[in-house]
Amino acid sequence: MNLFELNQTYRDLEEREDLDSEVLADTLDSINDAREIKLDNIAYWIEKNKMQLDWLSEKLKDLRAKQTSLNNLNLSLQDYMTRALDDAGIKELQTENHILKPRNYKASVIVDSLDDLPEEFKQTKTEITADKKELYKVLKDGQEVPGAYLKPNRGTVIK
Repeated sequence: MNLFELNQTYRDLEEREDLDSEVLADTLDSINDAREIKLDNIAYWIEKNKMQLDWLSEKLKDLRAKQTSLNNLNLSLQDYMTRALDDAGIKELQTENHILKPRNYKASVIVDSLDDLPEEFKQTKTEITADKKELYKVLKDGQEVPGAYLKPNRGTVIK
């Protein structure tokens, strides 16, 4: 297999979406290539994935901002439409495309100041979490803790 064919093998592998970790490892093991070349191609693939993840994160952020903007606009438009109908004393308006009926929904509870609220209307929530920093110290010193253990965390830096 020549260099172009080997590189194409890695690019074809990138395009597959049916790869779980076991199939991926088996497929990579089956590529007959020098270790340095194989690992270099894998590093390239990881860098490409990281670039895509960065782009997707930014795109998601933009889409969330657009979603919030459209939701807020719809709320403002709904409020305006309801006020316009209420101000005119209209109970139902039929247009060419819609039937508009103002109606009462369940009222919203707004708490301006939690400090001013009587105790009988306050709730205290308690969340139990593990103290991972302390657990790490104890486990690292070799002590055993039921329900916790250290999982090795190894990776390769790509420069």
